[in-house]
Amino acid sequence: MATATGHPPGGAPGARLTDAAGPERWSPWLAPAALVTALVFAAVGALVIDIPALALGAKVSESHTSPGLVIADTTVQDLGFIGAALFFAQLGGRRVAAWQFGLRPTRVGRALALVFGAAVSFIVFLALWSLAVHTTKEKLLETLGTHESTLLLVFSAALTCVIAPVCEEFLFRGFIFRALRNWRGTLPAALVTGVLFGAVHAGSAPASDLVPLGVLGFLLCLVYRYSGSLYPCIALHSLNNSIAFANLEEWSVAGGAALLVGALALIWLLALALKRAGVIGRPPPRPPAPGPLAYGYRPPTVREISEGARGPQPK
Repeated sequence: MATATGHPPGGAPGARLTDAAGPERWSPWLAPAALVTALVFAAVGALVIDIPALALGAKVSESHTSPGLVIADTTVQDLGFIGAALFFAQLGGRRVAAWQFGLRPTRVGRALALVFGAAVSFIVFLALWSLAVHTTKEKLLETLGTHESTLLLVFSAALTCVIAPVCEEFLFRGFIFRALRNWRGTLPAALVTGVLFGAVHAGSAPASDLVPLGVLGFLLCLVYRYSGSLYPCIALHSLNNSIAFANLEEWSVAGGAALLVGALALIWLLALALKRAGVIGRPPPRPPAPGPLAYGYRPPTVREISEGARGPQPK
């Protein structure tokens, strides 16, 4: 990924995400193409991992797959999401920078307000949904082997609460939503992105959870739209996954809180490491509004105004 380090420093938080060859030029058709390609990357990546694993004696059947293999396959799938977004973003020789996907600072107060509002809205929807639809317990963590060993539990938590939020937000909000906004604007793009976000979880979540996941995807798009940053979306996504993980594991409130704090800390450290490595750079500053000076006009000085008022003076 090309970085934004070549831009002039000083991109202010909340500045518009604009670039001559950036998101405003991403064609809407790139969104479904990126999603299909991401799923292809996931399938191919899983084969690259599974074939050597089978040769080494890993147990794979229709009813059971080694938890370690499931974790590895899911991690490769999530990394494929990032690869697909980067591939389609740079088509046509476009310069690709991390800030174009939303990896940029924003106002903390606004971000917290948006995350809180989206979280409350989602909780209210979940409460109403649970009254109308009989939900079944998710069995994903069983396939990840969280009860088999402490190591698998740690890897599963990192995958669910750190890797998945980062990679999924990068593809769905950072690229797909931005590309679809160039089609019909914010709300249609958020609705379509939410539907796609829910649908992509069809293989790992119960059918009764797909609609809530679609609603969450829609709300995350609005958080991104009004914060101008992907960081609040990643944090809210991690919050949702941490609560779900702790609930499925039947942890205490303190245990769930510790998981959330640890996940957010890892995400912050990852962002810091990418910044230090130059992968995440500062966005360019907002260009100044056109004014008289931009067109070669220079306002008169005080002396020139004074001499003009008195008229020509004898020399």
